[in-house]
Amino acid sequence: MEERTIIVTGIGGNVGQGIVRNLRNTGMPLRIVGTNSAPFSAGNHLVDAFHEVPFAFDPGYLDRISQIVEEESVDLIIPSTDFEVFYLASSADRFSTRLATSGVQASGIYLDKFLTWEHHNALGIPFAKSFLPSEWRGQFESAIAKPRKGRGSRGLLKGKFDATLLEDDEYMVQEMHTGLEITCAVYVSYLSGEITGILTMDRSLENGATSFCRVVKNWDSQLREMAELMVRHSDLKGSFNIQAIVTEQNEVIPFEVNCRISGTNSIRTHFGFADVAWTMQELLYNQPAPIPEIREGLAQRILMDVIYPDAKSVSDLNRTNKDNFFLF
Repeated sequence: MEERTIIVTGIGGNVGQGIVRNLRNTGMPLRIVGTNSAPFSAGNHLVDAFHEVPFAFDPGYLDRISQIVEEESVDLIIPSTDFEVFYLASSADRFSTRLATSGVQASGIYLDKFLTWEHHNALGIPFAKSFLPSEWRGQFESAIAKPRKGRGSRGLLKGKFDATLLEDDEYMVQEMHTGLEITCAVYVSYLSGEITGILTMDRSLENGATSFCRVVKNWDSQLREMAELMVRHSDLKGSFNIQAIVTEQNEVIPFEVNCRISGTNSIRTHFGFADVAWTMQELLYNQPAPIPEIREGLAQRILMDVIYPDAKSVSDLNRTNKDNFFLF
């Protein structure tokens, strides 16, 4: 079978690194080109070639990606960050290669958490109530201020905060619910436009990333109903993720949607939800994603080291899997 070349962006983060590991796990003849906004990270040892790129919102990002596509003869781009999904989707006509993104409408709505709230509220899709800082009058007993776009868990303001110091175009104030945190991955076929399956896990986080998770099915019917409404009223495609709280009253309240492959992709593939592999097989080989059979299980993340013996500096390295390294 002919070798194909895939760009995976953001290989400095757990999302991009998980995508690369999942692609390797398919056993398909793939050449993986990694990109990142930093010149060196833990993800460099996973890829066959590496290119440093600007942030997606910086001038020159799209030109740089276009250049890499040409240089590396790229067949598919799988972005791992919200901003890259949006900017690539917004400029899809610039690329002859396939893009693993939703359409520009969904990419824009779900990049911005306040737009997500407005979209869901207008359609009657559950979502945590939100206000712009200028509208905040203490409407909730417990609230959190968060950046409207990206940043993972950075920039969050909990407890007492002065909303008058926050700009409407940068921040939003959201009702903060207590209960069990769950994450639900949804896959929408690029070929049929239909949801092929979902997988839900409860989880614990450390520094904004999942550290422990467990497959749960208690709320799948509620989450699938939400996901179907979301897909019906936007151009969502491929993998996306709903983050939610389950309250003591057993109410599922989403508080964020990631319009991309999410950080637990490296875990959930082992429980029957192989969204990275499905993305590749649909977009590269035109093979429909199967209906998944979800298995029970749990996972605990650990920290490992990439050791480059005898290297005196990063400049001594190729910054790819061609370097002399080992994992410990």
